[in-house]
Amino acid sequence: MKRLLMIVMILALAPATSQAQSILRRLERTARSAAERTVERKVEEKVEEGVNKAIDKAFEEKETEESASSQASGATSRQASDTASPQDPAPASPQNKRAEIAWSKSDFVPGDEIFFEDNLTGEKMGEFPSQWDILQGNAEVAQIDGANAILLSDDANLAPLMENPKAFLPEIFTLEFDFFLNEMTEENSDSGFSRYHVLFYDNKSGEYEDTDNNTMELDWYPPYGEIECHYSTASYEDRSASAQLELNFGEWNHLAISFNKRALKIYINGIRIINLPNVAAPMRFSIGQGWSQPNTAFIRNVRLAKGAVPLYDRMMQDEKFISYGITFDVSKSVIKPESAGELTRIVQLLKENPSLRFSVKGHTDATGSASANQTLSEARAEAVVARLVEMGIDRSRLSAKGLGQNSPIADNSTDEGRAKKRRVEFVKL
Repeated sequence: MKRLLMIVMILALAPATSQAQSILRRLERTARSAAERTVERKVEEKVEEGVNKAIDKAFEEKETEESASSQASGATSRQASDTASPQDPAPASPQNKRAEIAWSKSDFVPGDEIFFEDNLTGEKMGEFPSQWDILQGNAEVAQIDGANAILLSDDANLAPLMENPKAFLPEIFTLEFDFFLNEMTEENSDSGFSRYHVLFYDNKSGEYEDTDNNTMELDWYPPYGEIECHYSTASYEDRSASAQLELNFGEWNHLAISFNKRALKIYINGIRIINLPNVAAPMRFSIGQGWSQPNTAFIRNVRLAKGAVPLYDRMMQDEKFISYGITFDVSKSVIKPESAGELTRIVQLLKENPSLRFSVKGHTDATGSASANQTLSEARAEAVVARLVEMGIDRSRLSAKGLGQNSPIADNSTDEGRAKKRRVEFVKL
């Protein structure tokens, strides 16, 4: 907290460049929010302390009353326990309740048509990522555990290269990417991380300016365990929201954003954390970081998709539908947690239409050997069928088939094309 306030003071004394003022505005908002959180925590601690004392006193009095009768009631209690009906339902454990709540918030479904994706395929170490434009700071291709990633530094801010850079976001879209977090230790809790942010813009000039009229700004500094969302409504009324984060330190985390005309949902690691009903429509976005610490901000697997046609309509029109929302670990058949929303939607379709039967077909791109891709596609199709059966669908309504790279629907030379080829198809039987 002290470090944050010091940064704000330094920037306030710096020359009033647009970049410095831009950073200052964001830091002022973050500092204000951090101060409010500190006050809230102190109040909560005092309230909790008083409540705990009252509870302890009540229990002490209760224990005194019950101690005299505990031995006499023990035999009766044991007898009642031994003769209890085995059908009596056991109370739900707190763990089960939390699991049910988490599952109900795993409703993210990606758009139907991918129009930007960067997996950094073919990018060289140390070079600037070829599908991006730099707005400020620095960025380069690095590697984590042998896989390419974009390293952000020096208050970097990146925008995707698009045919129409002024306005490329449709009225219904999804944005996803992975971000890496270092291990949390006592030594690096204040210096081993960067602040991530995603900015959405709607200013007509087409400039990536950080103004008060930005549609939305997402900020999260991992050690705080909270994400901040500053946004404008359709009438440009400034509002803010925040949510607690459950992050995985020392590994990759997944951010997903769903925008449907005015409705905004934000997900971390497959769980919905923010749900807003009235947000001004953005035209473009950028991704960046702040509070520059060396080698602390990495992103990868950026995907932008549009549309959300109901599954039943797609199935009735084409006798099949393609799912890009069921995703897997690289070169594996392990289904990722963020696939929960799409799987739930498919289960709902099958339960609402009991006569439906599907052949689940796995497809890969043409990267790697054909035989390996064939084996992988078969394993992934089987994994999807197994998961649907776990979710209550009868196995007789499903079959699995892998087609490897043999049924291409897009060019294999671009990230967008390869992304379209990596798919799961549900073909009506």
